[in-house]
Amino acid sequence: MTHPTWHDRALPAERRAAALLAEMTLDEKVAQLGSAWPGNEQLNGNVAPMQDVFARGAVAFAQARENGIGHLTRVFGTTPVSAEEGAARIVALQREIVEETRLGIPALVHEECLTGFTTYGATVYPAALAWAATFDEDLVERMASAIADDMRAVGVHQGLSPVLDVVRDYRWGRVEETLGEDPYLVSMLGAAYVKGLERNGIVATLKHFAGYSASRAARNHAPVSIGPRELRDVILPPFETAIREGGARAVMNAYVDVDGVPAAANPALLTGILRDEWGFEGVVVSDYWAIAFLKSMHRVADGTGHAGALALAAGVDVELPDTLCYGKELVELVRSGEVPESLVDRAVGRLLRQKAELGLLDADWAPRADPVDLDSPRNRAIAREVAEKSVVLLSNDGTLPLAARRIAVVGPCADDPLAFMGCYSYPNHVLPRYPEFGIGVEAPSLVASLRDELPDAVITSAAGCPIRDEDRSGFAEAVDAARGADVCVAVVGDRAGLFGEGTSGEGCDAPDLRLPGVQDELLASLLETGTPVVVVVVSGRPYALGDHAGAAALVQAFMPGEEGGPALAGVLSGRTNPGGRLPVQVPRMAGAQPSTYLHPPLGGNSEGISNLDPSPLFPFGHGISYTSFDYTDLTLSAEEIPTDGSVEISVRVRNAGGRAGDEVVQLYVNDVQAQVTRPVKQLAGFARVTLEPDEATTVTFTLHADRLAFTGIELRRIVEPGTIEVFVGRSADDLPCRGAFELTGPVREAGRDRVLTTPVSLQA
Repeated sequence: MTHPTWHDRALPAERRAAALLAEMTLDEKVAQLGSAWPGNEQLNGNVAPMQDVFARGAVAFAQARENGIGHLTRVFGTTPVSAEEGAARIVALQREIVEETRLGIPALVHEECLTGFTTYGATVYPAALAWAATFDEDLVERMASAIADDMRAVGVHQGLSPVLDVVRDYRWGRVEETLGEDPYLVSMLGAAYVKGLERNGIVATLKHFAGYSASRAARNHAPVSIGPRELRDVILPPFETAIREGGARAVMNAYVDVDGVPAAANPALLTGILRDEWGFEGVVVSDYWAIAFLKSMHRVADGTGHAGALALAAGVDVELPDTLCYGKELVELVRSGEVPESLVDRAVGRLLRQKAELGLLDADWAPRADPVDLDSPRNRAIAREVAEKSVVLLSNDGTLPLAARRIAVVGPCADDPLAFMGCYSYPNHVLPRYPEFGIGVEAPSLVASLRDELPDAVITSAAGCPIRDEDRSGFAEAVDAARGADVCVAVVGDRAGLFGEGTSGEGCDAPDLRLPGVQDELLASLLETGTPVVVVVVSGRPYALGDHAGAAALVQAFMPGEEGGPALAGVLSGRTNPGGRLPVQVPRMAGAQPSTYLHPPLGGNSEGISNLDPSPLFPFGHGISYTSFDYTDLTLSAEEIPTDGSVEISVRVRNAGGRAGDEVVQLYVNDVQAQVTRPVKQLAGFARVTLEPDEATTVTFTLHADRLAFTGIELRRIVEPGTIEVFVGRSADDLPCRGAFELTGPVREAGRDRVLTTPVSLQA
């Protein structure tokens, strides 16, 4: 039997895609641009914005697959199914698509994977903000590799992660999903996560492209009013890095409009920047219902067909999660000549090339699934390591590690393992609608974990108050417990949810940065007891802690996942020496937003200009441990370099304490004078190092001049001559080593091939 050309594995994917495209009718082509969400109509509650509205307009699966289907949506992530049940359902759906359509093209299957594979019984890893707190690229890549292994084993092809939105305002509900407020940190850890997925056969999806996190007043889906310079210098670099360094093969558009142009209908963004400037060759998928929003929310389209035409022309290749706008109306517009068929061919060609790369066009392809333990010991070990490395010790008067015999563990997050899990964890994302399933994984609370960690201690517990309700009836019990103890561990923070059902997560924006509900009042009451209080904040965003700075110790954990209880217990007991660092600042005042460290001179404390001091309680990059580190011997390999050169910046770091520990060595730069305002400090490199007592290492950063490029007055990315100050140390505000060098020569434009990373080497 002779197989069609597009079945030939020996041919390049692009040629196979072109051969298949030539065989397709217009109806079959457009069908590849759509998706189907079988079971969506039975979902109890929303897991996507306005899902209840749009699901009613989606066609049934049998009708949707009549001419083929581009994507299958969340077969695992819609309602609770076991790994075996979900895999069997994918096999059945794929067989129906292949056997009941003329060309037999399998669908590409996608799932969420922000805190692990978002399905019942799968490991719940820490939230992305916790990954960022590790400052550990290798660990993030290992975690992503494990996630990819599990997804691939059950027939999934694409993961809708990572979120590369750079935090601009801590009130935004989706801060927990991000990698922090610095574009370089987001770039490096985002690229590491992408590598972990892509190298294990899962297509990584960069989201949300672009500007989502810069919405006005930090409201979900609110308009974005940033200028082109902020967009290019702060928002876009992580996406470019994840494509060039990580190898990402998919991008998802943002819901928002930037300066009045919705991202899903923005050809300058989706084609001009993404493809023409950066050379991206993968597939752009829409965020859920984003194309339909062009009609219903943005009001730039007069119908679903027109919305589809706008998105297709802009560069959106596939509509998710269901087919509303890339359907019959779009086919009619193509047939009438209003929409060029070449736009359809462009998008279909990209998707078919990706299907060829994934093996879906092979002659012997058949749906299959392998047995897999979605919460294996390997997974849990990685989850524990990420959780342990993400815990940030903010302050400590010596009360930690805990040595007390009588310990009161109080607060609304003390005995609630769901407080450890992010919005896109399955227990918080779907299972609240199915209470009969429990939380699906073993996840001890902090109270339970401390009892295991400290079996000789007498531990009492009281909630004190709910997470967000203004109920003070439990204050007395919590205060009595604290008074009767040698030390009080107060565990406060968030419960992640969706669209107002939580205090953190998608659609759960905050009016200010007070702890939710009456938790600040609870802490004030506990501090008044005179018992030493260790405040543990388990949250998806940083909260203002200035009123609680007098606590014996302050600990920050950014939703550390199913192993969060044991990880935090190990830090509190001293079994684990904390080494996490802040990927976002901790504000002093509840109204300090927006207050990221990445600001020009007038964005900081300008004495005599304003009566408000925006300086944080704890700066970006801050974190202490149970040991200390000395910094000495800063050296630069040159006093001046050309605008296309590089310089090596070295510093000696020594563990000056009595126990082994991790230090995150951070390099910052300052462009002393430029043609536009520049940040007073900007992270340019980092390295997490582990040192034994009295052990030292020389950390060397190789800084290329391209890393100093910025968008100039003419909106071109340039490197210009001038003085560059460099700082190395423990945080953005604790930089004991300082130096400078000169960039010399002409102003140079930094193009597509510019250097995006700062390599680091260690030498004993």
